[in-house]
Amino acid sequence: MQIKNNYFRVRANMVYMMTNNEVMNQIIAFYMDMNGMLTFVGSYPTYGRGTGIKKVSTATANDGIDPLTSQGALTLSRDGRFLLAVNAGSHSISSFIITDSGAPVLVDVKPSGGAQPNSIGMFGNLLYVSNVGNAANNFASNITGFHISDNGSLTPISGSTHSLSTFNAQPAQVLFTPDGSKIVVTEFTSNHISVFHVNKNGTVTGPIVNDSYGQGPLGAYFLSSGILLVTEAGSNSLSSYSLSNDGILHVISGSVPNGYKTACWVVTTRDERFAYITNTLSGTISTYQIDPNGALSVVRHITSTPPDTAPGTPMDVGVSRDGRHFYTLNGNQGTVSVFNIQNDGSLVRMQVAAWTNFPYFGSQGLAVL
Repeated sequence: MQIKNNYFRVRANMVYMMTNNEVMNQIIAFYMDMNGMLTFVGSYPTYGRGTGIKKVSTATANDGIDPLTSQGALTLSRDGRFLLAVNAGSHSISSFIITDSGAPVLVDVKPSGGAQPNSIGMFGNLLYVSNVGNAANNFASNITGFHISDNGSLTPISGSTHSLSTFNAQPAQVLFTPDGSKIVVTEFTSNHISVFHVNKNGTVTGPIVNDSYGQGPLGAYFLSSGILLVTEAGSNSLSSYSLSNDGILHVISGSVPNGYKTACWVVTTRDERFAYITNTLSGTISTYQIDPNGALSVVRHITSTPPDTAPGTPMDVGVSRDGRHFYTLNGNQGTVSVFNIQNDGSLVRMQVAAWTNFPYFGSQGLAVL
C-alpha cells in the first residue's frame, strides 16, 4: 500500500506577518524555535499591492495603524498547507504553498471579486474573501468564493459573489463555522453580523442579518462547540453568542468590557478556557475566562511591549500549535510580541521580534503555523 507523504509531513513551526506595502505587498516569515522564540527568515512578495498606511475607508482615523480594519487578512488553511493573503491595493488575493522548511512559495494571484479585499476564511478546499469596496463603486461590499486546488491554485466560483446586509456595510472578518455549513461576516460600520448558508456547490444563500450586541464588531473566533466570540472596537468589549441552525445568533455574554480602548482581535488558548483580546489603542492584551457555557469574564491584562520601551499597538493574534505561546503583531512597529502561556492562562512576555531596524507602519495580518 502506498501512503501519501502529505499526511506525515512535519513542517517547521513558523509565524508569518504581512507588510501591506503599497508598492509590493510581502509576507515576512519568522522561524519559531522549541521555546517559541522567533528568528527572521525572509520576505516573500505576494505580487500584489497593499494600501500602505491608507485606510480602506474613512470609518476610522487614518493613523497608519490597522489600515484594513480586519481580522484574517493573512490566513492559513487548517492543515497548514496553504497561506492566503489579501492585496487590498490591487484588489487581489495571493495563495502560497508552505514547504517543509516553512518557506511560502507563491502559487497563484487572482482578482478578489470586488475592491479592497481585507479578510479570508477557509474550510477544506473552499475559501471566501470579504471585499470592502471603494469610492469608485460607492463602497459596494461583498463576499466572493473560490475553490483552492491541491497545488494551491485558485478558481473563482460562479455565482458566489454576494452582498452584505447593506450595499456599503464594511466587512471586518469572514469565517466559517467549525462544520463549514455557514459563513459569518462581522460588519464594522453597520453593527451587523451577517450569516450565510453554504451550498454544496460552494455558493452561499443569505444573509441572515443579526444585530451585534455592541458597537463596531470586528474580530471573531469560533470555539469547537460552535460558540462565537466577537470583539467590539466601539464598545471596547467582547461578546459571546450561540448560533442556531437557522442562522440566528443568541447572546450569551453581551459586551463584557475590559477597561481599555478598541478591542479588535481575538484568539483562544488551545483548550478554549481563555480568550486573548488586543486593545490596540491602549497597547494591551486582555485575558478573558470562558465558562463551559460560553459566559465571559475578564481576569487580567498585560502590555504588548515591555513598559520601559516604546509602546506597541497590538493587532492580529495567533497561538502556536502546541498551545504554549501567544503572538501579536504591533501595528505601529511592524514587530511581533511573543508570550509564554501559563497553565492559568496568564501571559509572560518573552520577546519582541523585528524584521527591520526601523518602525514599520501599515502592516496587517498574522498567521501562526
